[in-house]
Amino acid sequence: MNIQKMMKQAQEMQAKMANMQKELEEEETEGTSGGGAVKLVLTGKNRLVKISIDTSLINPDDKEMLEDLIIAAHNDARERIDTNTSQKMSSITSGLSLPPGMKLPF
Repeated sequence: MNIQKMMKQAQEMQAKMANMQKELEEEETEGTSGGGAVKLVLTGKNRLVKISIDTSLINPDDKEMLEDLIIAAHNDARERIDTNTSQKMSSITSGLSLPPGMKLPF
C-alpha cells in the first residue's frame, strides 16, 4: 500500500474521529429500569443530567430497591452509550486498510 495514501487516510480518519467524539459528548442517552419507573439521562461524557423516579417507588422502608433501580438505569444508559460509540467508530474505520491485527483506537 502507498504510504502517502495511508497517511492521508489516517488524517481523514483522525478528523472524523474528533468530530464523532464531539458529537458523542453532546449526545444524551436515556437509561431505564423498573419498567420505566426510573429514568436517567447521561451525556456522552457520562454526566448525569436528569433523573426521573416514579413516586410509587419512593418508600423509606424500601430505600435499597430504589438505589438498585437507579444503578440499573445508570448501567443501562452506559451500555447504550458504549453501543452507540462502537457503532459510530465502526462506521468511521470501515474501508480503512489497516495492517492485520491493528485495531483502533490505538
